[in-house]
Amino acid sequence: MSPLLEIRSVSKRFGGVAANIDISFDVRRGEILGLIGPNGAGKTSLFNAIAGEVTPDSGEILLNGTQLSGLGPVACAALGVARTFQVVRSFDTMTVLENVMVGAFLRHRAPAAAMRAATDIIGFCGLNGRIDRPAWGLSPPEKRRLEVARALATEPQLLLLDEMLTGLTPTEAQSGVQLIRDVAARGVTIIMVEHVMEIVLPLVERAVVLNLGQILTIGTSAEIVRNPEVIRAYLGDRYAA
Repeated sequence: MSPLLEIRSVSKRFGGVAANIDISFDVRRGEILGLIGPNGAGKTSLFNAIAGEVTPDSGEILLNGTQLSGLGPVACAALGVARTFQVVRSFDTMTVLENVMVGAFLRHRAPAAAMRAATDIIGFCGLNGRIDRPAWGLSPPEKRRLEVARALATEPQLLLLDEMLTGLTPTEAQSGVQLIRDVAARGVTIIMVEHVMEIVLPLVERAVVLNLGQILTIGTSAEIVRNPEVIRAYLGDRYAA
């Protein structure tokens, strides 16, 4: 089976800073893939390129064989790419339902249809009790779920999760992990950036490790935690055993 996403020799510079250098990997259909590495490794830059927010200086990003580079975020969303953000970007004066309807309008032009689709996603994401509440009144974990719900309302093939579990308590993080598994069970392919390695590594099937804008290694969680270069560059001595 052909991969859903193909990243081929992608490089991106911002002035004198090389954010991504010759990045290449595939993402399999239905996979949960981790994108990890220290701060400044180039993870967010690569997410922005996949989502169409920036255009790589060179290389290709293909979704189902269609070139994404240069299309812009709206066209990439229409083709099936959705994302959340490390810093939550909800419409704070709008209700939960209205926020999710913004995503649903990508596929459903009629307000009634968009409302039905949004209501279904809100229930799936565990926010039924908050459906009429303004986004500013949600707790931090609820705001994270709202980000996921709005992204899912666009009916993506590929979902990019940018530090969805960061800042949550262990109980909240485990609940977030279950939501990610539930999303994957619906057939959505996931790439997730995360720093909580004890939670992420058991969740993902493979991980791509970036360091200084380049791929350090790609492998399963077991392979990642045993890789001396990854331990030295990112994970730390507690993984050395």
